[in-house]
Amino acid sequence: MKNEKKKLWAKDSQLDELIEKFTVGNDRELDMQLAEFDVLGSIAHITMLEKVIVAQDSSCSKQKSVKLLTTQELKKLKDELIKIYHKIKKGAFSIEDDVEDIHSQVELILTERLGEIGKKIHSARSRNDQVLLDLRLFTRQQIRTIVESTHELFETLIGLSERYKEYGMPGYTHTQAAMPSSFGLWFGAFAESLVDDMVQLQAAYTIVNKNPLGSAAGYGSSLPINRTLTTELLGFEELNYNSIYAQMGRGKSERVVSQAVSSLAETIGRLSSDIVLFMSQNFDFFSFPENVTTGSSIMPHKNNPDVFEILRAKCNRLKTLPNEIMMITTNLTTGYHRDLQIIKEIFLPALNDIIDCIRVLNYTIEKIEIRKDILDEDKYLYLFSVEAVNQLVINGTPFRDAYRKVAKDIKDGVFAKPDHVEYSHEGSIDNLCNDKIKNLMKEAVALFNFERINQSAKNLLST
Repeated sequence: MKNEKKKLWAKDSQLDELIEKFTVGNDRELDMQLAEFDVLGSIAHITMLEKVIVAQDSSCSKQKSVKLLTTQELKKLKDELIKIYHKIKKGAFSIEDDVEDIHSQVELILTERLGEIGKKIHSARSRNDQVLLDLRLFTRQQIRTIVESTHELFETLIGLSERYKEYGMPGYTHTQAAMPSSFGLWFGAFAESLVDDMVQLQAAYTIVNKNPLGSAAGYGSSLPINRTLTTELLGFEELNYNSIYAQMGRGKSERVVSQAVSSLAETIGRLSSDIVLFMSQNFDFFSFPENVTTGSSIMPHKNNPDVFEILRAKCNRLKTLPNEIMMITTNLTTGYHRDLQIIKEIFLPALNDIIDCIRVLNYTIEKIEIRKDILDEDKYLYLFSVEAVNQLVINGTPFRDAYRKVAKDIKDGVFAKPDHVEYSHEGSIDNLCNDKIKNLMKEAVALFNFERINQSAKNLLST
């Protein structure tokens, strides 16, 4: 029965070993990513408990008021939790094999070190709102990392756009050479795409940045806890007020975040796919140093774009994440269900994957070596057909007549490239508006108030 005593829900019976293994799954491994946040949540919770005063029946006919935690008990618990936190940050913490999850492990350690005081930490809580809180705090921190990494990638792309704005390249429709473009326009397109991705991520962050702690198993607590206080202590922007909805938010918040992640993955995946195509010998627009490409075991001339192919594949997998989560939560009734545990198995690794993808792309794209004067090649002559039409229009020819004349010149083999091509409107080859795009990104990033969560962690860990 030793292992049963280490489960928060344990009673007098022992769970079948096969059932235990199946239901626990890989929670222990995943919970290690949540460990530091579980401790921070517990510090906030006990800080609040120390301020809660409840009426208690006495042996007399009168009532007396008592604290759920005394000031001395709070200090002892907080001191031990801070020790656990630093142990986690040093990588010296683990969840024992016969302990079910991080919540159980922390409570077990506190009970072993402090005795009966350690058992008080779970007052007015359920594992349901504990894991909800851990996931919110973890996701909030991961979003911060995603935002910072995405901003760095954005700056790289904008920089490349400016550096290569005079370098022409073909623009495509239907994968057919269509009109003149430039590397400035191409890089800038993906930079601006990241702006919209950031806006979507900010919306997801707003949903995640709400405090579920105190909702317990989904129906609150009869103890007079102060949920507003824990919201402030943990640096949340707002509460999940309705305790049932706080539980319903599990799965939904992960899906909303995964939709923002899938949008980022779409941008990264499309850029990667372009790179794979354009660095092939048939296009030969640019190359990368050999130290970021791979060779062939039998073909000495090959420099393969493996990193971009893997980026594309990982991003395609990330784009399936919202649907996976939606299918897991489909037809679930109100209240907690163990089905939700499975979401952790796909959601936590996905956040790590998108961060890796952003950082690897940023590292690699900086090393691009672009070929100049691509549009001087004869095969791109007809890219300038629209410019020839437009020049006729400027000289007074109706557009449809100008179109037919240029089409006939092409058919007869007498088409000549215009001497001068100039674009002036916003967002065109000669007017990239990169300064406007940078301002949009700056405004999007400013909406994240990360300093608040930084300060809350510092305050909780102060002695």
